Amino acid sequence: MFDLDAYLQRIGLSGRPDLAEVHRAHATSIPFENLGPHQGQAVSLDPADLAVKLVDGRRGGYCFEQNMLLACALRELGADVELLLARVRMGAAPGVARPRSHLVLRVSEREVAWHADVGFGLGTLLDPLPFGAGAEHEQAGWRFRVVQDGAELVLQGVLAGEWVDLYAFPPEPVPAVDVEAMNWWASTHPRSPFVTGLIVAAQSRDGVRLSLSDWGELALTESTPAATRRTPLAREQIPAILHERFALSGFALGADGRLFRAR
Repeated sequence: MFDLDAYLQRIGLSGRPDLAEVHRAHATSIPFENLGPHQGQAVSLDPADLAVKLVDGRRGGYCFEQNMLLACALRELGADVELLLARVRMGAAPGVARPRSHLVLRVSEREVAWHADVGFGLGTLLDPLPFGAGAEHEQAGWRFRVVQDGAELVLQGVLAGEWVDLYAFPPEPVPAVDVEAMNWWASTHPRSPFVTGLIVAAQSRDGVRLSLSDWGELALTESTPAATRRTPLAREQIPAILHERFALSGFALGADGRLFRAR
C-alpha cells in the first residue's frame, strides 16, 4: 500500500490536494539526484523502495524515480496516470538521437489531460501544463511551451532569451516494462551520463534553480530567469555542498574521487 499521508507530509501538504498543488510542492521539495547510479547502484522503481528512499529517507532521485513516485501519489488521489518516454534534446548535437530515457506523465483529472513532469533535472516544470501543443506558460518567470514536431510533442523552454528544445515524445503511453528497461539502462549502462557523471538539482517556488554537476567543469550553478551564476568547485567540497545546499547528508568522498554513503 502506498502511504499517501507520508508522501504529502514529505512535500509539505495534507488532506486531498489537487494536481497543481501536488506538482509544485513535489518539484520544490524533493531534489533531483543521481547519487545511486553514481555509486554503482541500480535504481528500483518498486513503489515501496521509492517510498523508503525519497519519502522516509528524505533523499532525491532522477526522472524515473521522481515521476513514478508522483504517479503513485496521483493515482491514490484518484487521477488516471499514463507513462510516456521522451528523448532529451537539450544539449544534443544536431542530428543526434538519444534514447528515450526521460519519463513524462499524462494525467487525466476530471476529464482534462495534463502534462506532468517533476523529474527534468536541468529545470523541471513547476506546474503541470495542458497536454498537447498550445500556448506559452510562465512559471515563476520561466517560460515553457509545447509544440508539434511531426508525430512528436516537444517541450521547449526559454534559455538565454531563445526557445530551446528540452525533450520530445510521441503522445502514446508505454507499458511499465518499457519504463523498467530504460530505467535499468540509465542507472547501470557504463556510458549512461547518470553512471559516469554527477548531477544534483533543486528549485524554489520563486524560480531559483540550483545545480551541482560535473557534466563538464565541476561547478555549483544558481540560475534565475534573468541571470546565471556559476561557481567552480573542488571535489573535496561536494559532501558539504550536498548537506548545506541540498539537504542531502551523510555522503563522503572516496579515494577514487567518487561519493559514497558514509555509515
